[in-house]
Amino acid sequence: MSEPRFALGQRVRIAARDVAVHHRVPAYAQGHVGTVERICGLYGQPETYIHGDGQPFTRLYRISLAQTDLWPDYSGSSRDRLDIEIFEHWLEASS
Repeated sequence: MSEPRFALGQRVRIAARDVAVHHRVPAYAQGHVGTVERICGLYGQPETYIHGDGQPFTRLYRISLAQTDLWPDYSGSSRDRLDIEIFEHWLEASS
């Protein structure tokens, strides 16, 4: 088993991709930067479950995003967060 590519607390960007298969990455989160809150373990990839067994298993991360970054008209607190689980191959290192 490989080591996690990203560490707890690390800032990451969720990739913005236009793919024609099920991938579990909502459009509203793509392209946004968040923080790794949890490393969840290895799971089957949604992209390969459609026509197979989900192999190879891929690491899943819980990413925390600021609501104010996601929604331009958000009227809540700047501390409000959305947590979402994203597979490693959808994440990129961010500064």
